[in-house]
Amino acid sequence: MNKVQPLRVEVRGAQKNYGALAALDHFDLTIEPGTFTVLLGPSGSGKSTLIRSIAGIERLDSGTISFGENLISGPGLHLPPEKRDLAMVFQDYALWPHMSAYENVEYALRRRKVSAAEVSARVNEALERVGLAGKGSNYPFQLSGGEQQRVALARAIVARPSLLLFDEPLSNLDADLRERLRVEIATLTREIGATALYITHDQSEAFALADTIGVLKSGQLQQLDTPENIYQKPANRFVAAFTGISGSFKAVVKESDGNLATVQAGEQLIECRVGAELKVGANVEVLLRPSATSIRSGQSQEKNVHSGQVLDLAYRGRGYEHVIECDLGVISSVFAAEPAKRGDKVEIYIDPQSTLAFNDQ
Repeated sequence: MNKVQPLRVEVRGAQKNYGALAALDHFDLTIEPGTFTVLLGPSGSGKSTLIRSIAGIERLDSGTISFGENLISGPGLHLPPEKRDLAMVFQDYALWPHMSAYENVEYALRRRKVSAAEVSARVNEALERVGLAGKGSNYPFQLSGGEQQRVALARAIVARPSLLLFDEPLSNLDADLRERLRVEIATLTREIGATALYITHDQSEAFALADTIGVLKSGQLQQLDTPENIYQKPANRFVAAFTGISGSFKAVVKESDGNLATVQAGEQLIECRVGAELKVGANVEVLLRPSATSIRSGQSQEKNVHSGQVLDLAYRGRGYEHVIECDLGVISSVFAAEPAKRGDKVEIYIDPQSTLAFNDQ
């Protein structure tokens, strides 16, 4: 499949209101050509409004959207979706029920000046690439949910657009199929070379797919960075909490060197990483990443070790994750290679490098 010329996407000062609600609030975003960007955020954060505005389905109240040097949305200008050289894969597949899989994919080429022979070759190639080579004559009702989403993916790539948009395309699928299609989406998108924008509320999906992750809250971009920096150096408490924690506790800062801090929670002194600038005496909230805690066998004299009681546990293949109540509160995802029993007294170790302390708002 031939590579396309990817687009650079710029959103500047985007504002979109629904009554008193600002779905996008002076929103800025730059997506570099050929990159795979994932926007992550809870329901109502503005993800869908943004991607639909870039697609041309929604019209901004103010602000601009540009593809490269070309302004496609701005004051007095709203280029329709069919003139934006993009394709979109929807959560609900959006297939024509009266058309076969072949016809649904072919539809994306109807407005383009492509010969009948090339249309046939490209449609069949796209169906083969998504694993549906033998099902072109099947109608959507004859296909599983995963197969229907594969048809939607084939329809998106067959026209070789410069920009691919994905509106939570895997959320209606079961876990195993979601993982397989995630790999296919990542592989196909990078093979054709298109710029990709993908929205989701699923943190694991975002980290698995993205070159760059943007975290949204209430119509504003909280942080745009590599997956590694989003996880290791979150810009604020919201970014840290939304990208995965197993517990948190309140404390007071006793010492801080800008990287590590010693905080006091109750009678305990605990070392933790600094998530933002902290002053001695400040009230903080310490967030624990899922990798932060583990069970220590026997009594330990190490720092950051706390006694607790096992409330629950679950087998996770590599070992067991426990829910433990201790002096810091209830902590989940406490790992051990061997299971403890419900009600057991155990020692929990907290790794300072997997913690983040933020000023308590």
